[in-house]
Amino acid sequence: MRIIKENKKIGKISLIPETLDDLWHLSHIIHKNDYVSAVTVRRIQDTTGDKLRSDRGVKKTFHLGIRVQSVNFHIFTGKLRVTGLIEKGPEDLIPLNSSHSIEVKLNNSIGIVKDKWSRWDLKRLEKAIESSKKLQALVVSVDDDTAELGLLRQFGLEYYGPIIGNISGKRIVDKNRGKDIENFYKSIVDAILRFNEINTIAIVGPGFEKNNFFSFLSNKYPEIAKKSIIESTGSGGRVGIQEILKNGKLEQIKSENIVAIEISAVEELLEEIAKGKNSVAYGKKESFEASNSGAVKKLLILDKLVKNSEYQEIMDIVENMGGNIVIISSEHDGGKQLDSLGGIGAILRYST
Repeated sequence: MRIIKENKKIGKISLIPETLDDLWHLSHIIHKNDYVSAVTVRRIQDTTGDKLRSDRGVKKTFHLGIRVQSVNFHIFTGKLRVTGLIEKGPEDLIPLNSSHSIEVKLNNSIGIVKDKWSRWDLKRLEKAIESSKKLQALVVSVDDDTAELGLLRQFGLEYYGPIIGNISGKRIVDKNRGKDIENFYKSIVDAILRFNEINTIAIVGPGFEKNNFFSFLSNKYPEIAKKSIIESTGSGGRVGIQEILKNGKLEQIKSENIVAIEISAVEELLEEIAKGKNSVAYGKKESFEASNSGAVKKLLILDKLVKNSEYQEIMDIVENMGGNIVIISSEHDGGKQLDSLGGIGAILRYST
């Protein structure tokens, strides 16, 4: 994310999103009733009456400003759509106050105007700019004849796979088994090379296959092996990838990885709840009471709640009293677990 212009007098920030993570951040920064402007495409129909009814019009590109009504980010398609009523544009082509959706695109500028930029929105923007300078991690889960990849983005995990090896069992005599294993490993490498800018790779799995794969990398692809580490997990596949995030190992290796930190924080909260002690609070009522009393050491809050001014006030209280705020993405398993607890929880300094 890059800020290209800032006008504090009117509360406008113009910026350029550069990654899928940036679009995700923007989906939480842009709120209802904000004013958003960008270059957009709209189909313009001929209204002269000379065209047939079936004419779908012509797509035209122009700069448009809308008053936001809704914001939708689709992870699987990587699209961010901001829908609202048109307030500014070429009036000879489009009627003002009609509805329009701007699709925010990578490497294209967008302007956002707010009546007031909350410090949490500004913090999120700062976080997005800083995070874009850092590379995320890749987790490769390897089992006997199956591999899964998990790319850690700021909003959660993007899975790739499974990669199937079609390798015969160890007890079956097959002269091609060695070749099949090598082809399997090469398929995994081909998948890894799609993310050539990644500088941290965790190779995980329940058995010895991960070690065998690492040896293969060391011999054939030393440049990948140099940035790889090996970790044991109780399970393979996606379950194994989740396990490495929950146990905090990846966080220790790559401390700036946001997803690992978030999932680890939720796991800490769940462990404290399981102990049955009064050292935690969860749900809106309990968390608000603990926050107002100054008892909160660490507050976990779901990203979709941060837009709410009531929750922003509680976050301000906790931070002013020396507490730590961890905003949890609703897109990964940790976020879903926190959502089931009411979207907010706290680890306390003392029982309340």
